Amino acid sequence: MSEARPRVRLRQAVLVAERLEPVASELRAAVGLNEPFRDPGVGAFGLTNAVFALGDCFLEIVSPAQADTAAGRYMQRHGGDGGYMVMFDLEDLESARGRVEHGGIRVVWRIDLPDISGTHLHPADMRGAIVSIDCSRPYGSWRWGGPEWTERIGRGAAGELTGVTIAVSDPDAVAARWGEVLGVPAGAEPAPELQLDRGQVRFVAADSETDEGLVEIALALPPEVREERELISVGGMRLRLRDGD
Repeated sequence: MSEARPRVRLRQAVLVAERLEPVASELRAAVGLNEPFRDPGVGAFGLTNAVFALGDCFLEIVSPAQADTAAGRYMQRHGGDGGYMVMFDLEDLESARGRVEHGGIRVVWRIDLPDISGTHLHPADMRGAIVSIDCSRPYGSWRWGGPEWTERIGRGAAGELTGVTIAVSDPDAVAARWGEVLGVPAGAEPAPELQLDRGQVRFVAADSETDEGLVEIALALPPEVREERELISVGGMRLRLRDGD
């Protein structure tokens, strides 16, 4: 019997917004979120943020707090608020880092702490979004969610982050690149996708270069929160909703 594949989870989807508070308030109200964690550490990138826990996954909004930030330049290229980053929790991060190096993918940020390690990959090499490969210790904790999640496993608002959709000009090639880095085979039908532990990443064709990026987030919400809505828009992002526990 073959050994089980190390787990790879979609843990956090990140939006970028010119103005943080209106979008954070709208997102919180739309999907029934609790008070966010505001991480002072993102100030090193010239940003402010709000991180919301949904189940044991997270939705984050970042906003430039100064001129000439990577996030600000991203919004200029893509015409305003929208998707920005996708963050994964890998049990075997070191193998993934080896694949990144072997594939010639540039690393824009790396950190190793006792309870978490993280690596941000250059969006020009990965395509579609900034990709962060992380490893939480213990697996299932998440320092980036705040003190309540540092070295411990918690629970946020009722619901779950179940998937993201990435629009690019060549979905098959980009799905293969992401799958190679994450160590997950890319399926081809009906559209390129990566099946993760409790989640998926779908790849679709973009109409133009400015349309490339993280274009949709899929959430499972309690019926009383979802209120039979299937598709809503917050901060330039489509949120696809379905009933969950």
